[in-house]
Amino acid sequence: MTRFFTRTGAVIRAGAIVAAGALVLAGCAETGAGGAGGGDTSVAYSATKADYQAALADMDPILLHTQSPGAKGSVAGSFVEKYVAAVEDWSGGKITFDLAYSDAIAKSTEIDDAVSDGRLDMGQVLTVYEPKEFPASAALLDAGVLSDQSVVTGVLQSNAWPAEVAFATPEIVSEFADKGLELMLPAYNAGMNALFCAKPGTGLSDFAGRSVSVGSTVAGEQVSALGGTSTSVAYTEAYEALQRGVIDCSMVSPSAATIGGIVEVAPNTIIDPGAGLAVPTGNMVFNADLWANLPRAARQLLWDRLDVFLAAAIEDKIWPVTAGAVKKIKEYGGSVVPFSDDARAAIRRVNDSIVEKRADDPALLDGRAFVDSVREKSGKWSDIVADLGYTNATDYNGFAEWYKPGKIDIGPYVQRVFREILLDRRPV
Repeated sequence: MTRFFTRTGAVIRAGAIVAAGALVLAGCAETGAGGAGGGDTSVAYSATKADYQAALADMDPILLHTQSPGAKGSVAGSFVEKYVAAVEDWSGGKITFDLAYSDAIAKSTEIDDAVSDGRLDMGQVLTVYEPKEFPASAALLDAGVLSDQSVVTGVLQSNAWPAEVAFATPEIVSEFADKGLELMLPAYNAGMNALFCAKPGTGLSDFAGRSVSVGSTVAGEQVSALGGTSTSVAYTEAYEALQRGVIDCSMVSPSAATIGGIVEVAPNTIIDPGAGLAVPTGNMVFNADLWANLPRAARQLLWDRLDVFLAAAIEDKIWPVTAGAVKKIKEYGGSVVPFSDDARAAIRRVNDSIVEKRADDPALLDGRAFVDSVREKSGKWSDIVADLGYTNATDYNGFAEWYKPGKIDIGPYVQRVFREILLDRRPV
């Protein structure tokens, strides 16, 4: 017999009243609950696929609803597809997914609501679009200016330390929990932001009076520190604005610049490993009511295969996209360069100020402890990445020719992230 469960949050929002044990699922299919025919045996973190399949053999099938930000098979969503495939495989088919593509269920600004109300069981919340809804997470986003921006070590460092800070900051975890969301993997990113400019120039004299399109208050502070003027231009309008000279530069990721055609009209690109621009991040979440009702072994498997999610986000998305963007930049006559010394110094000063102001952030119970944690963890993960033997064998300009899939073994890094950040929060 297939058993069903009630997700309290979804029930309240729908205004439905049901008897205990009845079916309440708004927009979701049959899903097994804890104790529903097996799967409640604890499985060790080091368990093999065979161990998991044996533990879940008697569990009723579970169907989960999620979505990918990209089209089927695209680089943009490959990390979601690989995670889904790994969970299905390791579960022996006992956990399956109904995977929608191109954010078909909920757009970027409403993914948190969709997971909370049951339209999605799992999703990637982008708090950068909702700073008032997630003020503590917004503080961490701002502090992301301390991330290393280099092409290999920077990607690894910046996908680790913010997650460790997030889990150690009760206000961040609570603002997800208060919305009925179980925070699984916080603060992973899709690559660095860069300045794409119509004309070359890397010093303060070059930026004086330049108009730069930005997407956040912190980015605006950085532009001001360079002597430029920040403005907000819709991403879909940036190409024409740059072409017509309405703006001089746009601060976006290499992926966004390539997809939006921005590289064609603004190929002069600045990414400075030692002077970070704000880095948008995502958060992997699960419906909390559903999570609490899943069999223990199912929760453990969903957690353990976050290693596939993180690895694919870097290997299948960030690095291939970066290589492709560099090729486009060169094709249109540009290159990737750092700031000149004076501009780098200005960015470092404003970045230090941005982080330090978080000590008085009203969204944080202990802002000073948060700032100390940000500084300590960002340095810690720079050291860990170096100790694991990762280096920048090339700069951004040479990356497209140097990089090949599988060239960088990030297995040791992913394992370290799991041990340092995720293992203590693994379901027991």
